[in-house]
Amino acid sequence: MSRKPGIKIVSGNSNRPLAEAIGAYLQTPLAKSSVRRFADMEIFVEIQENVRGEDVYIVQSTSFPANDHLMEVLIICDALRRSSAKRITAVIPYFGYARQDRRSGSRTPISAKLVANLITRAGADRVMTLDLHAGQIQGFFDIPTDNLFTAPLLARDIKERLDLSKVMVVSPDVGGVVRARALAKRIDAPLSIVDKRREQPGQSEVMNVIGDVEGKSCILVDDIVDSGGTLVNAAEALLARGAKDVSAYITHGVLSGGAVARITASKLKELVITDSILPTEAVRVARNIRTLSIASLIGEAIARTASEESVSSLFED
Repeated sequence: MSRKPGIKIVSGNSNRPLAEAIGAYLQTPLAKSSVRRFADMEIFVEIQENVRGEDVYIVQSTSFPANDHLMEVLIICDALRRSSAKRITAVIPYFGYARQDRRSGSRTPISAKLVANLITRAGADRVMTLDLHAGQIQGFFDIPTDNLFTAPLLARDIKERLDLSKVMVVSPDVGGVVRARALAKRIDAPLSIVDKRREQPGQSEVMNVIGDVEGKSCILVDDIVDSGGTLVNAAEALLARGAKDVSAYITHGVLSGGAVARITASKLKELVITDSILPTEAVRVARNIRTLSIASLIGEAIARTASEESVSSLFED
């Protein structure tokens, strides 16, 4: 991959190692910039090199602290727009607020739509993200939006490490069946579903397993792992029904609160996440959590976008 003239990559503070890895893939060093805080925690951005007429990509997940990282994206967009960048693409591997994609009750917001409006009004010309919680969020944007998929990356890792004749792909809830089915199709494995009932936010109760998992190496597939309760309960339910072992492949490792300790102490053989969110030290040293890099996937998508080539062909079987 040779550097394409005109590409600039700007990193926020949420996941600089990922931005550097993407730059390394593209053989393009990160643009010089400063994203810092004043004493009262206001954010100040300075782009320290010329970006006039350039195709600029901002790499920034809106992970914890979500509001700070979101404001960084907005202010970087404004700085680039006022510096006459030709095109500004917000590369948001983990799109925060995506779980608030509909009204959950009376007098509640659709925060994902609000965030989409903010990013658009700040000056972004395009958005690139990864495994959106709900695909229809693309429609919240009035600018082109690419939702990249990790399925090829996860499928490759599974094929390298497991005996596919013994694998069963499992959706941890009914809502994730489409995502799990897509991965099952890629590795030619059967599909099972864990039916759960959520009693209150942050807690889940497993009710039933749909499918014969006896003697199988089960792989739970989802887009986000937050508290880890769903995964732990699903693993216990699968093992109780005769599964040989249970692993999980999840795109975004939010892992809030005591999630890492909960997963480490659980019966999960392994949790595999991507580096869409910067792994904490607890995640890095956890005995059964492993991280896959998405730098080459995003880097290739950026290269194809910059050269006006197809991005969707990246995910064709």
